[in-house]
Amino acid sequence: MKLDGFGIMVDDMATMIRFYRDVLGFEIKEEENTSNVYLEKDGTLFLLYRKSDFEKMTGKSFAYVNGLNGHYEIALSVASYAAVDRVFETVTKLGAQAVMPPTTEPWGQRTCYIADPEGNLIEIGSITE
Repeated sequence: MKLDGFGIMVDDMATMIRFYRDVLGFEIKEEENTSNVYLEKDGTLFLLYRKSDFEKMTGKSFAYVNGLNGHYEIALSVASYAAVDRVFETVTKLGAQAVMPPTTEPWGQRTCYIADPEGNLIEIGSITE
């Protein structure tokens, strides 16, 4: 088997599309009222699934975490330490929830964390000063 991508189950598709497209700069062409969003970002398939539609399709109910959650993270890299700081400032001004400000970790990575509107963690980091 080959890892092909990952998906996020969402409640409010329109809000999540606007966040990933307008705040993080993902290229999303689907309409805001769609059930599923498929996009390839830097060679990784990224999917948004509307929870209610996915449950209808599978005929099953699932448990979901509400609010800020740490079940997984999406990791995005930028070119430099300074870019980590700039991107954090930009995306939080555009509406991303600040979780951890830019910090240089003991292992040499500068990293920060934000959350999308439904509380999913997103790391933005660089190992290049």
